Parts: sequence; C-alpha cells; structure tokens
Amino acid sequence: QVQLVESGGGLVQPGGSLRLSCAASGSIFSINKLGWYRQAPGKERELVATTTNFGTPTYAASVKGRFTISRENAKNTVYLQMNSLKPEDTAVYYCNLLQRNNNYWGQGTQVTVSS
Repeated sequence: QVQLVESGGGLVQPGGSLRLSCAASGSIFSINKLGWYRQAPGKERELVATTTNFGTPTYAASVKGRFTISRENAKNTVYLQMNSLKPEDTAVYYCNLLQRNNNYWGQGTQVTVSS
C-alpha cells in the first residue's frame, strides 16, 4: 500500500508564496517519479511539475519560472515552492507518485489565490 499525505495549501494574495509538501509512505520503490497536478473548478486535472529520483524536473509552461519542485529521496518527500502566485493558480493540488506503471494520488490540498 502507498499513502501520500499533502500539506501546505491555503489562501494567499496575488503575488504571494506558498510551499506544498507531500510525504509518501508504504511500498516505495527506489526508482519513481513524484509530482504535482492541479484541478480547477470545471477544468480537467493538469500537470504542474514532476521530478524523478535523479532530480530531473519538468514544469508546465504556465508555472515555469515561478514554481520550483524539489524532493528529499531519503524521506520520500516532494515539495512545491510556489512564488508570484496568480488567481489562475487557484485549484486543488494533488500529489502524484508514479512507480512501476502504477499511479498513486494524495487527497488534494486547496490553494486559493485571491485578494
């Protein structure tokens, strides 16, 4: 079994920052990809950023230069530092673990960017 527990969401003003964390536990294999997706009301879930064990990150074009993904392999934890937040970043953010062709999801954490 795999569990993903997210934290760090909340309400922030435009231009502000938030840091999301996600801790994975259970049967975690040594090679995997951790990442963040988000889903805004009425929209499909979309990729935000992912990173592999080797630290190779990918970003959605809409967040590149503003968001930074990082991970601590020893703790099976992934972070998403979000700077210069915009109202269009408002969504439920989901942590994702991909290993051996299996996808696992966290419960989601709400991020609201509003004045």
